[in-house]
Amino acid sequence: MRLVGLTGGIASGKSTVSNLFISEGFPVVDADVVARDVVKKGTGGWKKVVKAFGNNILLENGEIDRARLGHIVFTDPAKRQLLNRLLAPYISSGIFWEVFKLWIKGSKVIILDIPLLFETKMDQQTSPVIVVWVDPETQIKRLMARDGIPEEQAKNKINAQMALDQKKTKANIVIDNSGTIEETRLQFHKVLSQISRPLTWKEYALSRDGIFLLLTSAVVGVLAVRKNLP
Repeated sequence: MRLVGLTGGIASGKSTVSNLFISEGFPVVDADVVARDVVKKGTGGWKKVVKAFGNNILLENGEIDRARLGHIVFTDPAKRQLLNRLLAPYISSGIFWEVFKLWIKGSKVIILDIPLLFETKMDQQTSPVIVVWVDPETQIKRLMARDGIPEEQAKNKINAQMALDQKKTKANIVIDNSGTIEETRLQFHKVLSQISRPLTWKEYALSRDGIFLLLTSAVVGVLAVRKNLP
């Protein structure tokens, strides 16, 4: 099984590339979706966050006000680190469960869409690692337009994350999303050839079919040995 890491930065266009993978039939595990699930009302993650940040982050229905919590952690590095520490175990478990369900279905290539891929060391579990990159000026303009916020606020949000240029140096594959969607698609289709190459023996051995073959071979071997015993 091949686990492909996909990451980027805020307003870099990672979701665009993730959707392109989905359109090509690749299963995608979205860490943002997992993160939303682990803080639903009554969950372990929800209890941890409410205990740490107080009831003032809750909506009237008891769910966490994600916009309010986001504002708190984006403006306070210490609280942002606290939130990441609290939720990391729940998000990691959620991602593992989603991957396991796809493994059971027989998926051989799975895309892990994880914004904090490097920060959580998940890049060590994925290969290749794809970074969706944009130049700083484009990133600021897109974030301002997307969220309707002033330039200073956009810069603060961007600076709260690992710099895209730093992520770029850690990538196996870089998709430059600074241009048009057509240019991004062209790069994406070149990446597809790398992602779709045949599995290595190690990758195949970790797939459902590979495990089944190994177990079948082991059982056949044991039965053959028992048959030949006096």
